[in-house]
Amino acid sequence: MQTNPRPNHSKLVIDIQFASPAIESTIEKTASNALIKKWIKSTTNKEGLLTLRFVNAAEGKKLNFAFRKKDYATNVLTFPYEHSKGHVVADIIFCLPVIQKEAKAQGKTLKAHLAHLIIHGCLHAHGFDHEVEKDAKKMEALEIALLKKLGFPNPYLSL
Repeated sequence: MQTNPRPNHSKLVIDIQFASPAIESTIEKTASNALIKKWIKSTTNKEGLLTLRFVNAAEGKKLNFAFRKKDYATNVLTFPYEHSKGHVVADIIFCLPVIQKEAKAQGKTLKAHLAHLIIHGCLHAHGFDHEVEKDAKKMEALEIALLKKLGFPNPYLSL
């Protein structure tokens, strides 16, 4: 009898971090860690490690400048370290004040916008991009389909 050294189920470790208790409180009022992990798992069946960190505007701006030379905080930054057929490792940074401001400006709930950006960041971790129109359409279609399965509306309709 042969034994399979790798079980059929993938082992994805999800580490959720908060830059402050205030950020943690706001996120927890919007979505539990279990719900966030459900959203993440909807994007992948790979093994690996995804670290999500929720930060304030100062940290978001500092990271965006250090790694992208952009002198402002952005909603999500993804740092993919490894992605292959069966493995993914990435850090994904979410700037809560930017996400809150965007949700309000776009007439969305914080929960819906957060779900969208978590899926968006996870897709970046898996190598998806939106720099050219063809890739953007592919990524957006996948985001829309994943969000629909999770009970959220198309995030691009209200833009």
